[in-house]
Amino acid sequence: MKYKIVAALSVVMFATAFSSQTAKAQTSTAWQPSSGHTQIPIWPKGAPGATPTSNPLAEADTTTTTDNLIAGKRLIRLGNVSNPTITLYQPTTKATGSAIVVFPGGAYHILAIDLEGTEVCDWLTSTGVACIILKYRVPDSGPYPKSSAALQDAQRAVGLVRSHAGEWHIDPHRIGVLGFSAGAHLAAALSTHYEQRLYDSVDAADSVSCRPDFAVIVYPGYLAIAEQNMAPNAEIHPTEKTPPSFIVQSEDDPVHVENSTVYFLALKNAKVPAELHIYADGGHGWGLRPTNQPVTHWPKLVDTWLHTIHVVEVSPAAQ
Repeated sequence: MKYKIVAALSVVMFATAFSSQTAKAQTSTAWQPSSGHTQIPIWPKGAPGATPTSNPLAEADTTTTTDNLIAGKRLIRLGNVSNPTITLYQPTTKATGSAIVVFPGGAYHILAIDLEGTEVCDWLTSTGVACIILKYRVPDSGPYPKSSAALQDAQRAVGLVRSHAGEWHIDPHRIGVLGFSAGAHLAAALSTHYEQRLYDSVDAADSVSCRPDFAVIVYPGYLAIAEQNMAPNAEIHPTEKTPPSFIVQSEDDPVHVENSTVYFLALKNAKVPAELHIYADGGHGWGLRPTNQPVTHWPKLVDTWLHTIHVVEVSPAAQ
């Protein structure tokens, strides 16, 4: 996928991940989750700030025959999302009570809904963690404050999950977020912008906290400003109340590894528990698809970290 980083960051094409949307042919069918999963529109009366149009662009997989593959396989590049949803994937093994809301990446232009969405849920649910995919609005929905749309969707999504905790057999105090690239920025933005909703209250779900209990940040963008010698993004300001965070990226990422190192130092300075992993190579946009590069085995590190912070209890066999 090729991402275009705009606003505060220098313009960078994510050449190793999502490629250009300008190639020849694209499918017209919108993504839908497989059967057996609960899907909820997060805005029952329409998204805040949405402008009605007589001829809206249809939600669609914008992947073309000339787009690059990840680990030898195509991926879905979902575009024109105007009606965001959350989709619940329940654990496929003994449930831990923990849940993670997943934010796919795509430069706030598209969503890598399988590579950084459903495939993530396949992993998490196999470990006893409930997985919720947020299909947030794109394009031009971030980064905040250029647009508040994606952050509004993220705030609303975590509030909804917490309000459904009893029904979905989730511990309301063990709800985290996991994001990739632009979605990783969104996870950091939510981790630092949860005290006040960016929209008028819709229902009771907006009366519960939208603060994540932990965050997993995977090859982030927008957290360091290239035009200011990789200075921290002033809009992402951790405090002692920012949730514990796990960060992973490749040193050769064209989106700049400083996005991870700068955010880690900001967390450290705020005395927030954080774990950082930098790999020598790997580029950008690997998701969970295994290759011969060590970086693609990062989910094992997250599994260990979730036990370390007691989000997932250590099994008797591991003690």
